[in-house]
Amino acid sequence: MDLDLRKLRYFTAVAQHEHFGRAAAQLHIAQPVLSRQIRALEQELGCSLLVRTTRSVRLTPAGRQLYEDAPGVLAAAQAATRRVHGAARADRLVVGFAPGLSVSPAILAFTRTHPDVEIELLHLNWYEKGEALRDGRADVGFLRRPFDEDGIHTVPVGSEPKVVCLPTTHPLASRRRLTLAALDGETILDFHARRTATVEEKLELVAAGRGIALLPRSVARSYSRPDLANRPVTDVPPTEICLAVLEGRRDGHVDDFLTTATHTLSEHRS
Repeated sequence: MDLDLRKLRYFTAVAQHEHFGRAAAQLHIAQPVLSRQIRALEQELGCSLLVRTTRSVRLTPAGRQLYEDAPGVLAAAQAATRRVHGAARADRLVVGFAPGLSVSPAILAFTRTHPDVEIELLHLNWYEKGEALRDGRADVGFLRRPFDEDGIHTVPVGSEPKVVCLPTTHPLASRRRLTLAALDGETILDFHARRTATVEEKLELVAAGRGIALLPRSVARSYSRPDLANRPVTDVPPTEICLAVLEGRRDGHVDDFLTTATHTLSEHRS
């Protein structure tokens, strides 16, 4: 059988923390999702890897063996990915980007000095930002934190404020700006409350009155709709924006693009 590398990384995080909640926080996924992935891994392997208690988890003998083997397996897979994509993409670069972010200024600047390099774009959902770099689908990411940065090199290029998205019929929609205190008692749709696969799905839930959402301002602007209102939240920390590449993945044109994009996008967002 094939060993799912994503599930192996999830298992390693649980084994390190000996706790599902802390591992889920590190991975930036919901705890129920993590639990399902580990159970699926156990089913695929045909053995129990963890002994679960109400407060922690501990490794079974099979789990200890997998935990010892995991670093070598993950490192070998990562190295192979770098070599394969480095050979296949001599004149091609795949740039992944998070919803609402515009990477086009960097692509235009890079194309002026590298006209023979083919640029492909990959739209990334919130739950696959780091994974797209690790599994080789993207060479470079233009992303928002937080995400699982294990094995990933990041370069900050700016930040943006958050807004609260709520139905236009909501009492708070009449205010020009809000604070977190004003949102007390509201159901905020995040990965702890409810996992959504896309921005569109989250906005549909907001419009249906199932809760409200804190979004980066650029996302709210990109997905504006007449039945939803977006209001600034003055005391929420801004969202950090960064460029990201797999550690050691600086072959081919990746390093040149990273240098150009860092300058261009930092300037564009200032």
